[in-house]
Amino acid sequence: MPADADSPHAGHRTRLRDRLLTGGGEAMPDYELLELVLFGANARGDVKPLAKKLLARFGSFAAVINAPQGQLESVEGVGPVAVATLKTIQAATRRLAREEARSAPVLAGWQAVLDYCRVAMAHEAVEQVRLLFLDRK
Repeated sequence: MPADADSPHAGHRTRLRDRLLTGGGEAMPDYELLELVLFGANARGDVKPLAKKLLARFGSFAAVINAPQGQLESVEGVGPVAVATLKTIQAATRRLAREEARSAPVLAGWQAVLDYCRVAMAHEAVEQVRLLFLDRK
């Protein structure tokens, strides 16, 4: 029996999971994707209001995931488990991008360089400088 089977929100959670697995996350609005992430932080409660509150505060799914810990904690309803869950998504995303960049032979074009920089640095609170050695192609 799933951990949330006795929750009054179990049907909603199951429907969201099914939609993700059958249609992929691209077709889901940001608040539903954020709900799926927050399910792990709140096994029984309704996380839709919290997801919508976070999006209203930070503006986008990416901005929520990349928000500093202190700013996340300042949102009512966000505790240490929710912060850890969101920061796990951030760390996993960065690790995936880094591994993809390492496994590719090179950054094959200008768009690939921009995509790499966007994933690696776009939401950092502290400005960063990176040195990329590019050939004339």
